[in-house]
Amino acid sequence: MKPIQLKEIARWCGGTVEPQYENIVVECVSTDSREVREGALFVPLVGANVDGHTYIRRSIENGARAALCANGKDYPDIPLIRVQDTLKAFGAVAAGYRAAMSCRVLGITGSVGKTTTKEMLAAILRRRWRTIWTEGNHNNQLGLPMTVMDISEDTEMAVLELGMNHFGEMSYLTKIARPDMAIFTNIGTMHIENLGSRESILRAKLEILEGMDEDQGFLVLNGDEPLLWELRGQLKFRRCYFGINNPACDVRATDLHADDSGVRFRAEAYGKSFEVFVPANGRHTVYDALAATAAALQCGAEPEDVAAGLGGFENTGMRQQIFVKNGYTILADCYNAGPESMAAALEVLAERSCEGRRIAVLGDMLELGSASMAEHYRVGRLAVGKADMIFAYGVNATRVATGAVTGGMPAGKAMYFDDQDQLVYELIAQAEPGDTLLFKGSRGMKMERALKLFLAGGDEEL
Repeated sequence: MKPIQLKEIARWCGGTVEPQYENIVVECVSTDSREVREGALFVPLVGANVDGHTYIRRSIENGARAALCANGKDYPDIPLIRVQDTLKAFGAVAAGYRAAMSCRVLGITGSVGKTTTKEMLAAILRRRWRTIWTEGNHNNQLGLPMTVMDISEDTEMAVLELGMNHFGEMSYLTKIARPDMAIFTNIGTMHIENLGSRESILRAKLEILEGMDEDQGFLVLNGDEPLLWELRGQLKFRRCYFGINNPACDVRATDLHADDSGVRFRAEAYGKSFEVFVPANGRHTVYDALAATAAALQCGAEPEDVAAGLGGFENTGMRQQIFVKNGYTILADCYNAGPESMAAALEVLAERSCEGRRIAVLGDMLELGSASMAEHYRVGRLAVGKADMIFAYGVNATRVATGAVTGGMPAGKAMYFDDQDQLVYELIAQAEPGDTLLFKGSRGMKMERALKLFLAGGDEEL
């Protein structure tokens, strides 16, 4: 973050600062008084149980030079910028700061694959440009401003992930980020409970265009997704499409070959053809790599940058971590789940070489609304032929098991549980060294706990 005077910050967010403080300069931003760095602007957030204003004085003691402060609060002798709402003010500050920066901003949206695409794109761009990118999944109304404020004066590329659950949220985020390029990974069914249909999900994601310049902005879209392909004659923005199946795409993958080490393909892009290897499994990985490739080449990267960046890619967090422990091959993909990502994970399970059995340990997919029962049943049927056994957990576990049995899996191989501990104890009893186990479910199902408990032999204290 470049140094900024308080009067400039107050101007950006419509706040007020007393004259004797307006020339104070801050050099970073923090929302946690325990992690405040010297010279920070402290942003106190108000939650259900904690009011960050309580820690304003502590933040100053820990090195902060000033703080945002909601009107009605009083902290004498502390440099404050008084605002109506600290979270909204923080967003406005980030928007003002973004407008003052000259770097190129690339925004990524989509139902699944955003984080992986972000990491892949950053891996390519940073080979040639000074690049920052969203840390972890900081893609919401708090995380995005934090990332924007990390942009420095010498940053050349900023890769920002934009997430949303409801109408209006993307509109808010894009007006902070003001992306020069928007990348649409796909349109799935995540958050359909809130938005009602895939068409509505598309409409909500298209709000990203509200923060873009129609004449200068550029779109990168998945050409194998019919809802996105149908937009090609409706949008004024310059654009390109990527895909595997659609021969009319500008960037395509051909000659796909997958093994346990990852996936290889030939990228056909803007008249260039080159080999790519990605050390991750699954067809969905190819789509993420194509999105990153299309965006990077549009930014001026060369094929050798793409090949080297993707070849060194590493997954983050709890996404598709593959390892061997206690004789088991573990596919840990516990960050989140929806119908599309669940199907992709089952494909990866099926493609892995395996000495023993393939076991799918699946938690519920949340936020599917009225489609929930049908989608869980469909996942059960999809698992047939890809998994030898299913251990399903959650309110909809019976639907997963029923789908598997009606699809041809023996009833004794499709088990369901409403208690995670019981699932783990049964899994410990039945799994054998040499088996490959997939752990996946929505974030709220905490499937990483089931994995940890399984590897510890049922002892949560280990």
